[in-house]
Amino acid sequence: MAEVVEYGELFIGGELVAPAGRDVIEVVSPHTEEVIGRVPHASREDVDRAVAVARKAFDEGPWPRMTLAERLAVAERIKDGIAARADEIARVISSENGSPYSWSILAQAYGPMMIWDAAIATARDFSFEEHRSGVLGPILVRREPVGVVAAVVPWNVPQFVAAAKLAPALIAGCPVILKPSPETPLDSYILAEIVREAGLPEGVLSILPADREVSEYLVDHQGVDKVSFTGSVAAGKRIMEVASRNLTRVTLELGGKSAAILLPDADIPAAVASLMGSAYMNNGQACVAQTRILAPRARHDEIAEQLVAAVDALVVGDPLAEATQLGPLVTRRQQQRNLDYIRIGQEEGAKVLTGGGVPAAQPKGWYVEPTLLGGVDNRMRVAREEIFGPVVCLIPYEDEADALRIANDSDYGLSGSVWCGDVEHGIEVGRQIRTGTFSVNTFSLDFKGPFGGYKQSGIGREFGPEGLDSYLEAKTIHLPQGYSAVAPAAADGAAQGGEG
Repeated sequence: MAEVVEYGELFIGGELVAPAGRDVIEVVSPHTEEVIGRVPHASREDVDRAVAVARKAFDEGPWPRMTLAERLAVAERIKDGIAARADEIARVISSENGSPYSWSILAQAYGPMMIWDAAIATARDFSFEEHRSGVLGPILVRREPVGVVAAVVPWNVPQFVAAAKLAPALIAGCPVILKPSPETPLDSYILAEIVREAGLPEGVLSILPADREVSEYLVDHQGVDKVSFTGSVAAGKRIMEVASRNLTRVTLELGGKSAAILLPDADIPAAVASLMGSAYMNNGQACVAQTRILAPRARHDEIAEQLVAAVDALVVGDPLAEATQLGPLVTRRQQQRNLDYIRIGQEEGAKVLTGGGVPAAQPKGWYVEPTLLGGVDNRMRVAREEIFGPVVCLIPYEDEADALRIANDSDYGLSGSVWCGDVEHGIEVGRQIRTGTFSVNTFSLDFKGPFGGYKQSGIGREFGPEGLDSYLEAKTIHLPQGYSAVAPAAADGAAQGGEG
């Protein structure tokens, strides 16, 4: 029997306080199917309290009125706190959602640390104020914090996504209400301890684990100025609909069905080795996963054979074992969803090249074998819908024009890659793919570059100056003719993102 971690309070405005209600969220291990934790389920009353303290912090508190240097000092301490507890963070998240520790330590712990580091560097180079020569006279353009932010994060990479939202929002001067998924609330308590020790002022951060109903109440709250959401397309559309009632600003990072294009001159062994990480990362539960592999028909069988061998070599098992490369899916519901899609693919005419069921060695836990479907046509549901699990489609193409057509023939546009002998040609391929991020002979996300989606993969961008700018409002101040800007040193507080 696993030890059960229990928290009885909610983190509201920087303090652990008693919840308004008695509802509890039980966290279940996807590996053992046993309860491993319990936390309070935030209620509407808790949302009201969190919004009230956030509004006070924004309207009257010191955080948005500090200089940029003062806010960055706190951000540095948060980053250092994450680094100091990286192993603990990774192990807790692996226990909650089944993410293999070998991947979790990188993406769930070191990833957030790097996101904070990149956001700090971006802010130092960001222009919060600039003088321009306008058509009618001199103008001053300011960027000021947007206000109270509701950040709704998913269960697959909870601290990664939390950092992607918290780092730019807090650095911009915005108080934040973080809403973790009910599947993975335990790691958020570690974050609460870290930000408290870092000296974040009163009211600036609240963390409210809750279900969809309470999330919708938060999104609809008139005291919220911006919503940043990562999750499914269906949930993103609902959030956009609800937020529109108050004209609340939104950033939506949604689903993907990304294509990895293997051109005829590609180094196939290198591509296959990399695709094991980018297609099956986090048990396939990643919005950027390369889940459509496009192969030239003339080399299809050769590529299929190498892919099958690589997939069969993946180590499946206990997510906390350091050798594990593929763990269980987060819930029984998610396991059944994947098995249903494998069945649907076969009914549509696809062939299971390997995998396709529940691992015999894992009778307990919500496991699905790493699966490769061959003979897939891009019109099939398995090629068009996000499965969110270890199920990858191998799709043949006739020539490069056909490959580009198939890659772009999707409702999504979040990520993608091309594998080729000529990098310059790969860049040209990338220019033709309608997707927010793209990689040539690699797979990567860079925290200084904008990340987000085309089409139904979302609205807005995270990371880099574009991500920071999404938590700012632009203001133009018109100045009298003949006005000359003061020296930069004299305007340091405002020009460097001081008072909001």
